[in-house]
This record gives sequence, C-alpha cells and structure tokens, in this order.
Amino acid sequence: MTTLPPRAGRRCHSFLNPLHSTVYFSPDLTAEMAAIGVTDRGSAYFGSRAAAFGRVGAGAVTATFYGFAPSLVARHVPAVWDTAAPETVLAARLRAVDGTLRRLLGDDTVASAGMAEAAELALRAAEACSPAARPLYAAHAALPVPEAPHLAFWHAATLLREHRGDGHLAALLRAGLDPVESLLTHQASGHGLSTKWMLATRGWTEEELTDGQERLRGRGLLAADGELTEEGLGLRKELENETDRMDAAPYEHLGAAGVARLTELAEAFATAAFAAGAFPADLVGKG
Repeated sequence: MTTLPPRAGRRCHSFLNPLHSTVYFSPDLTAEMAAIGVTDRGSAYFGSRAAAFGRVGAGAVTATFYGFAPSLVARHVPAVWDTAAPETVLAARLRAVDGTLRRLLGDDTVASAGMAEAAELALRAAEACSPAARPLYAAHAALPVPEAPHLAFWHAATLLREHRGDGHLAALLRAGLDPVESLLTHQASGHGLSTKWMLATRGWTEEELTDGQERLRGRGLLAADGELTEEGLGLRKELENETDRMDAAPYEHLGAAGVARLTELAEAFATAAFAAGAFPADLVGKG
C-alpha cells in the first residue's frame, strides 16, 4: 500500500525529466559532439542518448525511443559510431551536462549544498528501480556514477527518467497506441510536442501525422477539432495512472519526506533552467 500522497512520484518526475532533457537542447552538447566529429544534430541526439547501449543498431534505438520514425533513426544509427565510439560520446555528453547546468543554474547552485542533497536523494530513489523489461534504464544504470554532485544528480535524474519512460512504453502498448498515435494524443492533451517540433525532431511526415489523426478519430479518441474526446481523455488519464503504478518503487523507497524534499529542490532547479531559456518557447503546444 502506498505511503505517498497521490501523484507524488509523477510530480517529482515532472521536474526531474526536464532537468535531464536540458542537454539535448543545449549548445554545449552541439559543441562537445562537434569536437569529437559528430556535427549533425540528429546524430548528436541519437548518439548521446543511445551510447549507454554500446554500438547498438537502429532497431534497438527505434524500439526503445518509440516516438521516432524508423527511417530517421536509421539515418543516424549505427553510422554515428563510425565517427565516435560510444564511450567517447558518453564522455562528451557528460562534459556537455557540466557546461549546461553551469550555464543554466550558475556555478553557485552547481556547488551548493542543495545540489549535493538532491543528488543523494535521487540516487537513493534510484536504488529501487528495476532493470526488468526496462532497457534504457538498465543501460544507464550500468554506467558509473559521476563524482561531482551536479553530475551525479543529472545521472540519477536520468535513471529515474528512463525507468519511468520504459514503463510508459509498456502502457502505450497495452493501450494500443502506436508511436504516431502516442505523440498525437499527448499533443492533444496539451503536454506534448507542437506540430512544428514533432515534424522537425521525430521524422514523421505530415501525411503520416494526418493518417494517425484519422486512426484516432476512428477509435473515438480524437474529435474533428483535434481535441481529445471524453474517451480519449480517459485513455490518457489511465496511461499516466498505469505509468505511476509501474514507477512507484523508487519513490516509495525514498519515502514521503524524501520525495517532497527532492521535488522541492528539483522544482527550484527546473524553474531556474526554464527561466534561463533551456527550451524553445514553442516546444509544447496543441498546434
């Protein structure tokens, strides 16, 4: 039986997740990857997120990243490993994380007692994560924990993020939502990528998105105006609830007081990162 307030883990995740994701929108990642020869932005993203797997092929990345068109993934993987080995990419990513957090949060915050506390709490929560059927989490859990507290915090946030994400994919499969449909229903909920960024980063064509909308309308999940129907809203709600259930262990392990404190610290860091322009203003939206 849960000892946590309702959706406490989800709320904590809502701040940890963007703190992990800042690096993928960071000029520091672009610069560090270019320094090792990876100058294409797509290759920098797929390489930096998939490097924990080792020299993995396009199939594994398509399966575990889920929302990306297979043709886009195949354009970058496994070719990126011919330019830079996974271990070289991982080192470049960690340098980029260091630069990104220092730029967005400031050196004082990076070196603060609060950052060290957040790292300790997040790592403690991650102790209860399970690798079973969670490939992205398991790959990252095999990496060493960085010594610097701000890098250890980012590493732990990554573990918690990928643990929840792997579970969420299982929920999507159970709901019968394919990658395009999952993106479109998330967008229609008001929390997903805008169409501009979906087209720019996920590799699907406008025709494929339109076909996905038609499939969702045929299932009664999406209305003619692009909004979720009552059934669609119920499906998205159950998706998140099921994801919560599969992601409860790390937050139960940390306990109510620990989760509340980690959420407080992560919220402060995430708020500062957003204010510093960590993400494009038009990244999220229904249109």
